[in-house]
Amino acid sequence: MRIAIYPGSFDPITNGHLDILERTAAIFDKVYVVLLENPQKKTFFSLDERMDLIRTSVAGLSNVEVASFEGLVVNCAKHFGAQVLIRGLRAVTDFEYELQMAAINKTLDNEVETFFLMTNAEFSFLSSSLVKEVAYFGGEVKKLVPAHVKAALTAKMSERRATE
Repeated sequence: MRIAIYPGSFDPITNGHLDILERTAAIFDKVYVVLLENPQKKTFFSLDERMDLIRTSVAGLSNVEVASFEGLVVNCAKHFGAQVLIRGLRAVTDFEYELQMAAINKTLDNEVETFFLMTNAEFSFLSSSLVKEVAYFGGEVKKLVPAHVKAALTAKMSERRATE
């Protein structure tokens, strides 16, 4: 069985992430979307909220599961029996960073491969950070994220503004 993991923070999941994920699900028998917990990274949505948003987003993909993991991504791959790490690329700047990560992961575990997928051109500018910034300033994000993510962003932004 060909198993892949698609690791990330997905804070929140975007249409660019989903583009990569849908194409990955068509290639591999099993795909785990794994939220890697990084205590140094402050997220907008909690782990449970992000997992719920992703689960709703991938409900139509029968071979995709959502999970979380704390630690090195190569250990995560071993945990799920994955041979492949999926990484989405938007631009050359992504490639430079991802190449470094792939090299260190290969050094840590020679049996785990990294597959790079270019995102669809319409999402090449898209990042979770930009989505949050657009939402914060009241911009329209309906073309950037699924409808349920837009609703969650709107609600969370309203909560945040109320406490500022």
